[in-house]
Amino acid sequence: MVSLALDRAPAELLADPEALDPEAIDRLAEQDLTGLDLSGLSDKQMRRLERRIARRFHGGTKGGTPWTPVIWGLGNSAAFVMMWPLVMLDMIPLWLGCLVNILCASIALLPSHEAQHDNIARPGTRLRWLNELVGRVSLIPLAGPYRAFKITHLGHHRYCNIPDKDPDYSTSARNAWHFLFKSVRNRQPRGEGGVARYVEVLKEMDTAESRRALREAAITQFLFLAIMFACAWNGYAIEALLLWWVPRHVGLTYIRLVLSWMPHHPAKETGRYTNTRAFKSWAGNLLTSGMEYHIVHHLYPNIPIHRTPAAYWALRPLLVARKCELGKL
Repeated sequence: MVSLALDRAPAELLADPEALDPEAIDRLAEQDLTGLDLSGLSDKQMRRLERRIARRFHGGTKGGTPWTPVIWGLGNSAAFVMMWPLVMLDMIPLWLGCLVNILCASIALLPSHEAQHDNIARPGTRLRWLNELVGRVSLIPLAGPYRAFKITHLGHHRYCNIPDKDPDYSTSARNAWHFLFKSVRNRQPRGEGGVARYVEVLKEMDTAESRRALREAAITQFLFLAIMFACAWNGYAIEALLLWWVPRHVGLTYIRLVLSWMPHHPAKETGRYTNTRAFKSWAGNLLTSGMEYHIVHHLYPNIPIHRTPAAYWALRPLLVARKCELGKL
Protein backbone atom coordinates (compact mmCIF):
# COMPACT_ATOMS: atom_id res chain seq x y z
CA MET A 1 0.00 0.00 0.00
CA VAL A 2 1.20 3.48 -0.84
CA SER A 3 0.56 6.71 1.03
CA LEU A 4 0.44 9.83 -1.11
CA ALA A 5 3.79 11.54 -0.99
CA LEU A 6 3.64 15.30 -1.35
CA ASP A 7 5.93 15.16 -4.39
CA ARG A 8 3.84 12.61 -6.29
CA ALA A 9 1.25 13.84 -8.77
CA PRO A 10 -2.31 12.42 -8.59
CA ALA A 11 -2.00 10.94 -12.09
CA GLU A 12 1.09 9.01 -11.04
CA LEU A 13 -0.65 7.49 -8.04
CA LEU A 14 -3.76 6.61 -10.03
CA ALA A 15 -1.61 4.48 -12.31
CA ASP A 16 -1.66 1.84 -9.56
CA PRO A 17 -4.99 2.33 -7.72
CA GLU A 18 -4.80 -0.98 -5.87
CA ALA A 19 -1.77 0.32 -3.99
CA LEU A 20 -3.59 3.35 -2.58
CA ASP A 21 -4.28 3.13 1.14
CA PRO A 22 -6.97 5.22 2.94
CA GLU A 23 -4.47 7.93 3.85
CA ALA A 24 -3.49 8.28 0.20
CA ILE A 25 -7.15 8.56 -0.81
CA ASP A 26 -7.66 11.29 1.78
CA ARG A 27 -4.71 13.26 0.46
CA LEU A 28 -5.89 12.70 -3.10
CA ALA A 29 -9.19 14.36 -2.15
CA GLU A 30 -7.30 17.59 -1.55
CA GLN A 31 -5.96 17.66 -5.11
CA ASP A 32 -7.43 18.95 -8.37
CA LEU A 33 -8.60 15.80 -10.17
CA THR A 34 -9.90 17.53 -13.31
CA GLY A 35 -9.35 15.43 -16.42
CA LEU A 36 -8.15 12.36 -14.52
CA ASP A 37 -9.59 8.90 -15.15
CA LEU A 38 -10.83 7.51 -11.82
CA SER A 39 -12.59 4.47 -13.25
CA GLY A 40 -9.78 2.21 -12.04
CA LEU A 41 -10.60 2.89 -8.39
CA SER A 42 -12.67 0.33 -6.51
CA ASP A 43 -16.17 1.19 -5.34
CA LYS A 44 -14.87 1.47 -1.78
CA GLN A 45 -12.07 3.81 -2.83
CA MET A 46 -14.42 5.99 -4.87
CA ARG A 47 -16.87 6.26 -2.00
CA ARG A 48 -14.14 7.34 0.39
CA LEU A 49 -12.71 9.84 -2.08
CA GLU A 50 -16.19 11.17 -2.83
CA ARG A 51 -17.02 11.69 0.85
CA ARG A 52 -13.72 13.41 1.55
CA ILE A 53 -14.19 15.84 -1.33
CA ALA A 54 -17.81 16.56 -0.39
CA ARG A 55 -16.82 17.28 3.22
CA ARG A 56 -14.97 20.40 2.05
CA PHE A 57 -18.26 21.98 0.99
CA HIS A 58 -20.54 21.05 3.88
CA GLY A 59 -22.51 23.68 5.76
CA GLY A 60 -23.65 23.75 9.37
CA THR A 61 -21.11 22.82 12.00
CA LYS A 62 -18.59 21.45 9.47
CA GLY A 63 -18.41 24.44 7.15
CA GLY A 64 -19.53 27.35 9.28
CA THR A 65 -22.97 28.94 9.24
CA PRO A 66 -24.03 29.55 5.61
CA TRP A 67 -25.39 33.08 5.89
CA THR A 68 -26.46 33.26 2.24
CA PRO A 69 -29.77 31.38 2.75
CA VAL A 70 -30.41 33.28 6.00
CA ILE A 71 -30.16 36.71 4.36
CA TRP A 72 -31.90 35.43 1.24
CA GLY A 73 -34.85 33.85 3.05
CA LEU A 74 -35.55 36.61 5.56
CA GLY A 75 -34.86 39.42 3.10
CA ASN A 76 -37.02 37.89 0.39
CA SER A 77 -40.03 37.51 2.68
CA ALA A 78 -39.53 41.05 3.99
CA ALA A 79 -39.60 42.35 0.40
CA PHE A 80 -42.76 40.32 -0.29
CA VAL A 81 -44.58 41.78 2.72
CA MET A 82 -43.32 45.30 1.99
CA MET A 83 -45.10 45.31 -1.38
CA TRP A 84 -48.49 45.37 0.39
CA PRO A 85 -48.24 48.77 2.11
CA LEU A 86 -46.33 50.22 -0.85
CA VAL A 87 -49.18 49.29 -3.20
CA MET A 88 -52.03 50.14 -0.82
CA LEU A 89 -50.52 53.56 -0.09
CA ASP A 90 -50.13 54.18 -3.84
CA MET A 91 -46.37 54.47 -3.54
CA ILE A 92 -45.85 51.96 -6.36
CA PRO A 93 -48.30 50.66 -9.01
CA LEU A 94 -50.07 47.35 -8.45
CA TRP A 95 -48.52 45.76 -11.54
CA LEU A 96 -45.03 46.41 -10.19
CA GLY A 97 -45.91 44.97 -6.79
CA CYS A 98 -47.31 41.91 -8.54
CA LEU A 99 -44.12 41.37 -10.55
CA VAL A 100 -41.90 41.79 -7.48
CA ASN A 101 -44.00 39.31 -5.51
CA ILE A 102 -43.95 36.79 -8.36
CA LEU A 103 -40.16 36.94 -8.16
CA CYS A 104 -40.27 36.64 -4.35
CA ALA A 105 -42.56 33.61 -4.52
CA SER A 106 -40.42 31.96 -7.19
CA ILE A 107 -37.25 32.11 -5.09
CA ALA A 108 -38.90 31.53 -1.70
CA LEU A 109 -38.43 27.78 -1.37
CA LEU A 110 -34.66 27.41 -1.53
CA PRO A 111 -33.77 29.09 1.81
CA SER A 112 -36.44 26.97 3.53
CA HIS A 113 -35.09 23.96 1.67
CA GLU A 114 -31.68 24.58 3.25
CA ALA A 115 -33.34 24.67 6.67
CA GLN A 116 -35.23 21.45 5.92
CA HIS A 117 -31.85 19.75 5.54
CA ASP A 118 -30.53 21.43 8.73
CA ASN A 119 -27.86 23.16 6.65
CA ILE A 120 -28.08 26.44 8.55
CA ALA A 121 -27.71 24.88 11.99
CA ARG A 122 -27.92 21.28 13.19
CA PRO A 123 -30.25 20.12 16.00
CA GLY A 124 -28.81 20.96 19.40
CA THR A 125 -26.53 23.73 18.17
CA ARG A 126 -26.57 27.35 19.32
CA LEU A 127 -28.20 28.72 16.16
CA ARG A 128 -30.80 25.99 15.75
CA TRP A 129 -33.54 28.56 16.34
CA LEU A 130 -32.29 30.48 13.30
CA ASN A 131 -32.50 27.38 11.12
CA GLU A 132 -36.16 26.89 12.08
CA LEU A 133 -36.96 30.60 11.77
CA VAL A 134 -35.58 30.78 8.23
CA GLY A 135 -37.36 27.55 7.32
CA ARG A 136 -40.74 28.99 8.28
CA VAL A 137 -40.43 32.68 7.40
CA SER A 138 -39.02 31.92 3.94
CA LEU A 139 -42.26 30.17 2.99
CA ILE A 140 -44.54 33.18 3.59
CA PRO A 141 -44.76 34.08 -0.14
CA LEU A 142 -45.90 30.51 -0.86
CA ALA A 143 -48.16 30.23 2.20
CA GLY A 144 -46.28 26.98 2.71
CA PRO A 145 -46.33 24.75 5.83
CA TYR A 146 -42.70 24.20 6.84
CA ARG A 147 -43.07 20.93 8.74
CA ALA A 148 -45.16 19.27 6.00
CA PHE A 149 -42.71 20.42 3.33
CA LYS A 150 -39.76 19.10 5.32
CA ILE A 151 -41.22 15.64 5.97
CA THR A 152 -42.32 15.13 2.38
CA HIS A 153 -39.07 16.49 0.96
CA LEU A 154 -37.00 14.09 3.03
CA GLY A 155 -39.36 11.37 1.82
CA HIS A 156 -38.56 12.41 -1.74
CA HIS A 157 -34.85 11.91 -1.05
CA ARG A 158 -35.50 8.52 0.52
CA TYR A 159 -37.77 7.18 -2.23
CA CYS A 160 -36.74 9.25 -5.24
CA ASN A 161 -38.57 8.24 -8.45
CA ILE A 162 -40.43 5.32 -6.83
CA PRO A 163 -43.98 6.00 -8.07
CA ASP A 164 -45.99 4.93 -5.03
CA LYS A 165 -43.53 6.28 -2.43
CA ASP A 166 -41.93 9.46 -3.76
CA PRO A 167 -44.13 12.41 -2.64
CA ASP A 168 -42.92 14.42 -5.65
CA TYR A 169 -43.48 11.76 -8.29
CA SER A 170 -46.66 13.48 -9.45
CA THR A 171 -44.49 16.11 -11.17
CA SER A 172 -43.09 13.54 -13.62
CA ALA A 173 -44.26 14.28 -17.15
CA ARG A 174 -43.45 13.49 -20.78
CA ASN A 175 -42.34 17.04 -21.57
CA ALA A 176 -42.56 20.60 -20.27
CA TRP A 177 -46.04 21.18 -21.71
CA HIS A 178 -47.32 17.97 -20.14
CA PHE A 179 -45.75 19.08 -16.86
CA LEU A 180 -47.54 22.44 -17.04
CA PHE A 181 -50.87 20.72 -17.62
CA LYS A 182 -50.32 18.35 -14.68
CA SER A 183 -49.10 21.15 -12.42
CA VAL A 184 -52.29 23.15 -12.94
CA ARG A 185 -54.50 20.06 -12.69
CA ASN A 186 -52.83 18.91 -9.46
CA ARG A 187 -53.82 22.18 -7.77
CA GLN A 188 -57.50 21.87 -8.58
CA PRO A 189 -59.94 20.92 -5.78
CA ARG A 190 -59.92 17.26 -6.85
CA GLY A 191 -56.26 17.17 -7.83
CA GLU A 192 -54.30 14.06 -6.88
CA GLY A 193 -50.73 15.38 -7.03
CA GLY A 194 -48.75 18.24 -5.53
CA VAL A 195 -49.97 19.36 -2.11
CA ALA A 196 -52.83 16.84 -2.27
CA ARG A 197 -50.24 14.08 -2.55
CA TYR A 198 -48.33 15.55 0.40
CA VAL A 199 -51.48 15.37 2.53
CA GLU A 200 -52.02 11.77 1.44
CA VAL A 201 -48.43 10.83 2.33
CA LEU A 202 -48.67 12.45 5.77
CA LYS A 203 -51.94 10.64 6.48
CA GLU A 204 -50.40 7.32 5.43
CA MET A 205 -47.44 7.88 7.76
CA ASP A 206 -49.79 8.41 10.73
CA THR A 207 -47.03 9.35 13.18
CA ALA A 208 -47.08 12.03 15.86
CA GLU A 209 -44.84 14.18 13.65
CA SER A 210 -46.95 13.72 10.51
CA ARG A 211 -50.16 14.48 12.41
CA ARG A 212 -48.57 17.64 13.77
CA ALA A 213 -47.52 18.57 10.24
CA LEU A 214 -51.09 18.13 9.02
CA ARG A 215 -52.41 20.38 11.79
CA GLU A 216 -49.85 23.06 10.98
CA ALA A 217 -50.68 22.78 7.27
CA ALA A 218 -54.37 23.26 8.01
CA ILE A 219 -53.64 26.32 10.17
CA THR A 220 -51.38 27.77 7.46
CA GLN A 221 -54.05 27.31 4.81
CA PHE A 222 -56.71 28.81 7.09
CA LEU A 223 -54.58 31.90 7.75
CA PHE A 224 -53.89 32.36 4.04
CA LEU A 225 -57.58 32.16 3.16
CA ALA A 226 -58.54 34.37 6.12
CA ILE A 227 -56.15 37.10 4.94
CA MET A 228 -57.47 36.83 1.39
CA PHE A 229 -61.06 37.06 2.64
CA ALA A 230 -60.28 40.01 4.95
CA CYS A 231 -58.66 41.90 2.07
CA ALA A 232 -61.65 41.24 -0.19
CA TRP A 233 -64.09 42.28 2.57
CA ASN A 234 -62.28 45.60 2.97
CA GLY A 235 -62.14 46.41 -0.74
CA TYR A 236 -58.70 45.02 -1.56
CA ALA A 237 -59.71 41.89 -3.48
CA ILE A 238 -57.70 42.77 -6.61
CA GLU A 239 -54.67 43.68 -4.51
CA ALA A 240 -54.84 40.36 -2.65
CA LEU A 241 -55.26 38.50 -5.94
CA LEU A 242 -52.26 40.12 -7.60
CA LEU A 243 -50.00 40.43 -4.56
CA TRP A 244 -50.39 36.90 -3.22
CA TRP A 245 -52.72 34.49 -5.05
CA VAL A 246 -51.19 34.98 -8.51
CA PRO A 247 -47.55 35.17 -7.29
CA ARG A 248 -48.08 32.05 -5.18
CA HIS A 249 -49.37 29.97 -8.08
CA VAL A 250 -46.81 31.27 -10.56
CA GLY A 251 -44.09 30.58 -7.99
CA LEU A 252 -45.32 27.06 -7.27
CA THR A 253 -45.41 26.26 -10.99
CA TYR A 254 -41.88 27.58 -11.51
CA ILE A 255 -40.57 25.75 -8.44
CA ARG A 256 -42.01 22.41 -9.46
CA LEU A 257 -40.67 22.88 -12.99
CA VAL A 258 -37.05 23.70 -12.14
CA LEU A 259 -36.65 22.00 -8.75
CA SER A 260 -38.56 18.81 -9.44
CA TRP A 261 -39.32 18.05 -13.08
CA MET A 262 -36.18 19.28 -14.84
CA PRO A 263 -33.51 17.63 -12.64
CA HIS A 264 -35.34 14.28 -12.44
CA HIS A 265 -36.76 13.91 -15.94
CA PRO A 266 -37.56 11.23 -17.15
CA ALA A 267 -37.86 10.02 -13.51
CA LYS A 268 -37.34 6.34 -14.29
CA GLU A 269 -34.14 5.49 -12.40
CA THR A 270 -33.96 4.94 -8.64
CA GLY A 271 -30.25 4.34 -7.99
CA ARG A 272 -28.04 6.66 -5.95
CA TYR A 273 -26.15 7.85 -9.02
CA THR A 274 -29.01 7.68 -11.52
CA ASN A 275 -32.14 9.08 -9.82
CA THR A 276 -31.22 12.64 -10.78
CA ARG A 277 -28.81 14.39 -13.08
CA ALA A 278 -26.77 17.43 -13.97
CA PHE A 279 -27.85 19.38 -17.03
CA LYS A 280 -27.12 22.53 -18.98
CA SER A 281 -30.14 24.77 -19.41
CA TRP A 282 -30.52 27.60 -21.94
CA ALA A 283 -31.80 29.65 -18.99
CA GLY A 284 -28.56 29.19 -17.05
CA ASN A 285 -27.96 28.11 -13.48
CA LEU A 286 -29.33 31.32 -11.93
CA LEU A 287 -32.72 31.16 -13.64
CA THR A 288 -33.01 27.45 -12.84
CA SER A 289 -32.37 28.17 -9.13
CA GLY A 290 -29.07 26.29 -9.10
CA MET A 291 -30.66 23.05 -10.26
CA GLU A 292 -28.14 22.41 -13.03
CA TYR A 293 -26.06 20.82 -10.27
CA HIS A 294 -28.96 18.98 -8.60
CA ILE A 295 -27.10 15.67 -8.66
CA VAL A 296 -24.74 17.03 -5.99
CA HIS A 297 -27.68 17.89 -3.74
CA HIS A 298 -29.08 14.36 -3.88
CA LEU A 299 -25.69 12.80 -3.23
CA TYR A 300 -24.84 15.21 -0.39
CA PRO A 301 -27.89 17.16 0.87
CA ASN A 302 -25.78 18.84 3.55
CA ILE A 303 -23.87 20.85 0.97
CA PRO A 304 -25.62 24.27 0.85
CA ILE A 305 -27.16 25.19 -2.49
CA HIS A 306 -24.75 28.08 -3.13
CA ARG A 307 -21.79 25.69 -2.79
CA THR A 308 -23.06 22.98 -5.13
CA PRO A 309 -21.44 24.40 -8.32
CA ALA A 310 -17.96 24.28 -6.78
CA ALA A 311 -18.70 20.87 -5.27
CA TYR A 312 -19.88 19.59 -8.65
CA TRP A 313 -16.67 20.51 -10.43
CA ALA A 314 -14.58 18.98 -7.65
CA LEU A 315 -16.63 15.77 -7.78
CA ARG A 316 -17.09 15.64 -11.55
CA PRO A 317 -14.26 13.15 -12.31
CA LEU A 318 -15.91 10.73 -9.87
CA LEU A 319 -19.36 11.33 -11.37
CA VAL A 320 -17.94 10.59 -14.81
CA ALA A 321 -16.39 7.39 -13.47
CA ARG A 322 -19.81 6.46 -12.03
CA LYS A 323 -21.37 7.06 -15.47
CA CYS A 324 -23.80 9.65 -14.08
CA GLU A 325 -26.03 11.65 -16.42
CA LEU A 326 -24.26 15.00 -16.67
CA GLY A 327 -25.73 16.36 -19.89
CA LYS A 328 -23.49 19.01 -21.43
CA LEU A 329 -22.35 20.42 -18.10
